[in-house]
Amino acid sequence: NGNAGFQQVLERLESDPVCQRLSLKSFLILPFQRITRLKLLLQNILKRTRPGSEEEVQATQAYDALEKLIKDCNENVQRMKSTEELIYLSQKIEFECKIFPLISQSRRLVKCGELTALDFNNPSPKWKVTTRPIYLHLFNDCLLLSRPKE
Repeated sequence: NGNAGFQQVLERLESDPVCQRLSLKSFLILPFQRITRLKLLLQNILKRTRPGSEEEVQATQAYDALEKLIKDCNENVQRMKSTEELIYLSQKIEFECKIFPLISQSRRLVKCGELTALDFNNPSPKWKVTTRPIYLHLFNDCLLLSRPKE
């Protein structure tokens, strides 16, 4: 979005009749859709092959290889999503001092959310309770507490 030249080229390419008015996103998703269709096709081939035949053995091997490929693709997509979350979070969070790098190959965000911290100020007869929001970010290897910048 920040590169106007790229946006212009992309719009020109997407409007080209060769692309059939499909967006770049659809071209990126298409290979994954084809892989899942291949899995369905192989399932149907396996249903129609004779049990114990050479064709069944080959179709089963192809199906197992395709299932492994789909699993690897899904794991890589999850890894990329996790990295994108870490990048987005590192852009939002400002550390007073750098304790550790937030973005790491092995680190992934497990859960995050907002909580309300209660502060009991004066231990006098009239307790004054103040609240402020804090955020918890649970990673697979650490827990980060943050608060909105005042």
